[in-house]
Amino acid sequence: MAISLQKGQKVDLTKDNPGLSKLIIGLGWDTNKYDGRADFDLDTAAFLLTETGKVSGEKDFVFYSNLKHPSGGVTHLGDNRTGIGDGDDEQIKVDLTLIPGSIHKIDFTATIYEAEARRQNFGQVSNAYIRVFDEVKKIELLRFDLGEDFSVETAVVAAELYRSGAEWKFNAIGMGFQGGLGALATNFGIAVA
Repeated sequence: MAISLQKGQKVDLTKDNPGLSKLIIGLGWDTNKYDGRADFDLDTAAFLLTETGKVSGEKDFVFYSNLKHPSGGVTHLGDNRTGIGDGDDEQIKVDLTLIPGSIHKIDFTATIYEAEARRQNFGQVSNAYIRVFDEVKKIELLRFDLGEDFSVETAVVAAELYRSGAEWKFNAIGMGFQGGLGALATNFGIAVA
């Protein structure tokens, strides 16, 4: 049975699951009823961060326009533009054995596409979660329900995988940002035009 995490909770991922290397990070959500006309399009991304907490370059930003990290260690499985249906809305595959030693953390995020123009925010999103799935054993290991703590935010850092010695740990973050993908990219060291 999957471990259900609370905001701020950290767990040993590889220490508690010997041999674990191939993960699927799934993110899912529903949209609340509201009186806007535009559909919601949430986008997930992974930022591969050095020990400075920043990317070393744009190649370390995996999202709908850059689906695969050069190492092969992180692969975005595609953009779901509607979020319709049950289960994960978007997924990112991670192979821990291929993550370069210079990468200390991988932050998983969600943003609302064209949020400002569409007058949308995470206050209009419900049932959002991130989960870690063991791709080899086909079992869910962890789940973090992001809750309903957001209002005007247009981007969320959901969680991160991070190195602790030879092991990998998972941190349930759930931190909101205003400014969408641009604000997140800037936060992680990517110059936005």
